[in-house]
Amino acid sequence: MNLLISGGTGFIGRALTKHFSSLKHHVYILTRKRITEEYSQYVHYVQWLIRKSANQYPLPPIDVAINLAGASIYNSRWTESKKKSILQSRLNATKSLINLLSQMPIKPHLLISASTVGYYGTSKTQSFTETSSYEGSDFLADVSYRWETEALRAEELGIRTVLARFGLVLAQSDGLLPKMILPYKYFIGGTIASGKQWVSWIHIEDLVRLIDFTIQHPFINGPVNFTSPYPVTMKEFGQTIGKVTKRPHWFLFPSFILKLFLGEVSEFITKGQKVIPKKAVTASFNFKYPSLESALKNLLN
Repeated sequence: MNLLISGGTGFIGRALTKHFSSLKHHVYILTRKRITEEYSQYVHYVQWLIRKSANQYPLPPIDVAINLAGASIYNSRWTESKKKSILQSRLNATKSLINLLSQMPIKPHLLISASTVGYYGTSKTQSFTETSSYEGSDFLADVSYRWETEALRAEELGIRTVLARFGLVLAQSDGLLPKMILPYKYFIGGTIASGKQWVSWIHIEDLVRLIDFTIQHPFINGPVNFTSPYPVTMKEFGQTIGKVTKRPHWFLFPSFILKLFLGEVSEFITKGQKVIPKKAVTASFNFKYPSLESALKNLLN
């Protein structure tokens, strides 16, 4: 199988590349940088956004395209320029990828395009599944909606399209988890804001496995929640980190302190949403790390 990945140099892209290349599938990573050295006979780098025609790219027929490209959401404050970059980088990369696919004489049979559970907006009481409606309540919801709308253009090309709504992706040395466990290392871990806000999360290994599962099951399409079936409150999340790391969970981080340091991005941590992966569960996907404790034990120990 030949896979094409935009945004393949990020931590999710690297995990997918490792998985599929280990199964001897060929992975073609679209990157802005010119990379000539290839660390595997199954991994190939293709410099893109520099050519206008698909036949100028050194690509074989592609079976599956995976779209992960976009500026990092959580690595800095959401200034107006940062918010513009978050939105435009996703729209531009997705538009460029769809245009590339449209020019291919043999189209991929599947496009998996990343999105976020931020699509649903935030709530402390409501549960969200893939059938929940778009509320458009904040910046991240708007970004997710417009990102998905651009990706759905692939359906006009006859390509099965999956909108992968990622929750908080837990990985050992990437993403937000290392930052979240840092206070516990210094014995100042504790509840963030009210602690009642929901955290919808997924272990990086289960995310990769669910991507693979989606490829193998052609009846899955449209939005798919990439989250564990057991979301937890922020208080439970912190208590579980304390339990696994054998550190106290006692400090209190008020929401106004987080907003002072993080600005609008703090809303991702202080509000949240309870998301259920109904499509994955209905399709009998077997989560390897369904509980937060099992996921953290694997990643932190």
